[in-house]
Amino acid sequence: MRFAPPILLSDEQRLQLKTTAKGRSVSVRLAERASIILLASEGKQDIEIAARLSLARQTASRWRRRFIAGGFEALTKDAPRSGRRRSIKEAKVRSIVQRTTQTKPPAATHWSTRMMAAAEGVSEATVRRIWKAHGLKPHRLRSFKISNDKRFVEKLEDIVGLYLNPPEHALVLSCDEKSQIQALDRTQPGLPLGSGHAATMTHDYIRHGTTTLFAALSTLDGKVIGTCMKRHRHQEWIKFLKLIDTQTPTDKQLHLIVDNYSTHKHPRVLSWLKRHPRFHMHFTPTSSSWLNMVERFFRDLTDKRLRRGVFKSLKDLIETIEGHLLMQNENPKPFIWTAKASDILQKVTRIRERLHKLASV
Repeated sequence: MRFAPPILLSDEQRLQLKTTAKGRSVSVRLAERASIILLASEGKQDIEIAARLSLARQTASRWRRRFIAGGFEALTKDAPRSGRRRSIKEAKVRSIVQRTTQTKPPAATHWSTRMMAAAEGVSEATVRRIWKAHGLKPHRLRSFKISNDKRFVEKLEDIVGLYLNPPEHALVLSCDEKSQIQALDRTQPGLPLGSGHAATMTHDYIRHGTTTLFAALSTLDGKVIGTCMKRHRHQEWIKFLKLIDTQTPTDKQLHLIVDNYSTHKHPRVLSWLKRHPRFHMHFTPTSSSWLNMVERFFRDLTDKRLRRGVFKSLKDLIETIEGHLLMQNENPKPFIWTAKASDILQKVTRIRERLHKLASV
């Protein structure tokens, strides 16, 4: 008669196994394996353990051997399983990836799972699995624009420096206009959100006019100085600068981050700035609105109040915007800028190099 190899446990091992066997937070399989080893340490044979725990003798034998070879750690790991053999050859996977990334279908701008499956002679599920494994999403498209500003590096370092190391005894204000905000009323009332169906809104609308929001976001505390005006010419910009002047401490220097809109550089604006030397203008590079932090505030305003809003009049729209400004300033939360200028430059350089290679092909 063959006897299973004995198991001798230290006090520490026995305590660990008992805790595991009775633990409520461990898996059933691990608790069962711990019970097998405890019974084996009492001198019981595999057939007895199998009868006691209502499992196969081979199971008891397997975990006895693994514990002897690898200790408690061996009980927590399952041996790799062979599984079903791959039915898709590696060459077919490479073909699908290459076709997805480097070609277009005959009558479309991008591949779909159905078109790719027909072209490669596989199932749609296979195409989905391969795309998921390689992180491919042909249906998605992201917009971008690389700045061609000759002073890009200089302006980038200037503005990022204001974000990361603001000057003492000064306020840094990120300023811009959100123009042509439309007061849209729907032609029919929509259905509210309910169990099993989304809220609805008609695709057509009645426009009651537009307004422009002028905003200056303080990078220090997240408060916003804002006002709505009918137009966004240099006259309105000067009015907004006067508003900033009255609503900020007079003993502070003001560093304004603005884009290259011609209104901000109008001769009358420059003349006004000369008469108010505490204002210092910092212009973002062209095609770099992402560098202006106030755009983050505009995005929140659009997502939370404007995109799905219904406005019966222009006055209703302006009151909504003013209400959002009030809520922002009651509990302001600054947007924290973390990207260094050097990191941004490295990324821009890599993109330019890739575009150059594509253009030269």
